[in-house]
Amino acid sequence: MKFITLRNIPVIVMCFCAISLFAQETEETEEAPATVEPYPPEVWASNPGMATVRVSPDGKYLSWISYEDATTVGGPVILVFDISSEDGEMELVLRQKAEHMQIQTYRWISPTSFVMALRAQVRRQTQGFNQGVFASRVALVNVVDKTMETADESIAGIAHVLPLEPTKIMISVQEGAATAGTRMASAYRPLAFYKLDLETKKKTLVIRAKPSQFALAFDRLGNPIRALGFDENNEELVYYYRSEGSTKWTEYYRQHIDSYERFDPVGVDPAAKDHVFVIAHNGHDRAGFWSYDMANKRFAELIFRTDDDGPDPIPVDDLSAVYHTNEWEQLGEVTGVEYFAGERKREFLDDIEGAIYNQLKREVKNSANLDILSRSTDGQTFVIFNQGPRDPGTYYLLHREKFTVLGSLAPEIDSDRLANVEYTHWESTDGKKIYGYVTVPQGEPPFPLVVMPHGGPMVTETVSYDPWAQMFANHGYMVLQPQYRGSHNYGLGFYKAAFDGEESQAGRMMQIDKDTGALHLVEEGMVDKDRIAMFGWSYGGYAALISTIRDPQIYQCAVAGAAVSDPLMQINFYRYRVRGAQKEEQFGTWLTAVSPIEEAEKVNIPLLIVHGTADARVSLDHSIKYRRQLDKYEKEYEYLELENAAHFFSTLNYQHRVKFYGEMLRFLKEDCGPDGL
Repeated sequence: MKFITLRNIPVIVMCFCAISLFAQETEETEEAPATVEPYPPEVWASNPGMATVRVSPDGKYLSWISYEDATTVGGPVILVFDISSEDGEMELVLRQKAEHMQIQTYRWISPTSFVMALRAQVRRQTQGFNQGVFASRVALVNVVDKTMETADESIAGIAHVLPLEPTKIMISVQEGAATAGTRMASAYRPLAFYKLDLETKKKTLVIRAKPSQFALAFDRLGNPIRALGFDENNEELVYYYRSEGSTKWTEYYRQHIDSYERFDPVGVDPAAKDHVFVIAHNGHDRAGFWSYDMANKRFAELIFRTDDDGPDPIPVDDLSAVYHTNEWEQLGEVTGVEYFAGERKREFLDDIEGAIYNQLKREVKNSANLDILSRSTDGQTFVIFNQGPRDPGTYYLLHREKFTVLGSLAPEIDSDRLANVEYTHWESTDGKKIYGYVTVPQGEPPFPLVVMPHGGPMVTETVSYDPWAQMFANHGYMVLQPQYRGSHNYGLGFYKAAFDGEESQAGRMMQIDKDTGALHLVEEGMVDKDRIAMFGWSYGGYAALISTIRDPQIYQCAVAGAAVSDPLMQINFYRYRVRGAQKEEQFGTWLTAVSPIEEAEKVNIPLLIVHGTADARVSLDHSIKYRRQLDKYEKEYEYLELENAAHFFSTLNYQHRVKFYGEMLRFLKEDCGPDGL
């Protein structure tokens, strides 16, 4: 099934010409020397050279987030340039700061205005699970007037842009107190949605959500078209739609909260009335990309699903919708589906959008995960971003038939000094096939190995450019990122194998999946069996703690960041906040998991523990209690505390990163096993 948007053809022809000219003018990059010193921690810890590059709807302004100093711990600024001059010069017209707050991200909402998401520290200590020290606000910026207005605290966020009303946006507002009554009603405190006039600041109510319909989707005119609600009596999620021209909500799908299956509406299917594209399992082990008939409550057509039984198997069913690159003219229009097969792949429903993407993939150096981030309303100005094993992240501008390299996330890092990433698999001890990503350092094997399991643990990980893995590889370490059982997107059976049984596989088969991956690389001659370590963060930190008690022991040391040391304490933070399939997953994973704090007496290798003092997801108490146990049994360990760092990477500032990276690399080199790693 394909549909073609013919009105875009003139734009595409011009784009192809511009890209061809660029390709002819590109100079060859000199190869890096055969032997080079690794980059110091300061380089890997540096703030981004540029980030979140965007073009205004009318194509007049180009903007990006800039730290201006690679080592600052202060917030960034947003730089706005006028790119409308005939000579192609960029003129800086605005340097937007956020006093006493830090800019997290932003987006254009009209030709002259953008909205910023801000964050500030509001307390010194966390206040329970996910109740951290930071608070968020939004602010509106007018580029012409050079004014910034911080929105009222009741504004939860920008819900929707309105391409046909450039002076208005849709905002969501938290009104009144939390809803009284049932626990579910209180949890889903409804929002009200208003149109906000950016010039007069007048708000006009569009719709108020309610517990039975708490999540809303809008069309490009700002009309509510789909909703998600909850039937408390039957414990079911209920999906509703409004047929074109109607204001009546009609139910089209139900799913019990005990279901592990996915059902995600992602956009309207224009090929048939009242059809919507969904990503759903529909009784299958793997999710597929479907056209769903809402009027008749049925799956109408399977458009795409990965297959692990074919001659060229694709094990990952990490599906997501691809949207039209011109969000102003064709907002929310689904143009394809994206999946992962060693690298990101796309199947297009729109031939023109596919032609643009594939042409860019051919022309951009080291193209891997490429995306068009921003495009002007007339379709003639593009911002393109590419990132992959040999590209830490490069931004490009296609404007006035000229294709320009704007800059990099990591300008100090030479692509020729980065490492390739390979996708591999092995068998665990019970015969289950496990997949993983191997970052291969430059040089000759066998290499020392860092096993780096992802956090979660029930999440998706698809590796392209991973700064931690590349840092290790730059220092001579091979890196294995195992997709152990419980990881998402390898089928429901693979996911449920981590917790759906008499006891949790956390610390058991989930750990063996990692160990067998390391031993597989030893057998392949790629890794020195006497030089293996494990490093992880969050659940990965838990796995690193478990690695310290293995017997027989294959690791020489471990680094555990923000680690869950006491599974019972962790689940008690949110024991009464989960229900249905999520409850089964969390209880099944943690209630009978191997507990590092109860096994501290068995620690038999050097250990570095790292934790942030403002971590509200895995509290500092985990490290405090665990270190007490290590002291009780007179175990040697090292400890690094990151002042005011929270759980996630985005909360680690330059000083946190440089301290953490420097100490970790030193630990691996000097204190990992008898002779260092």
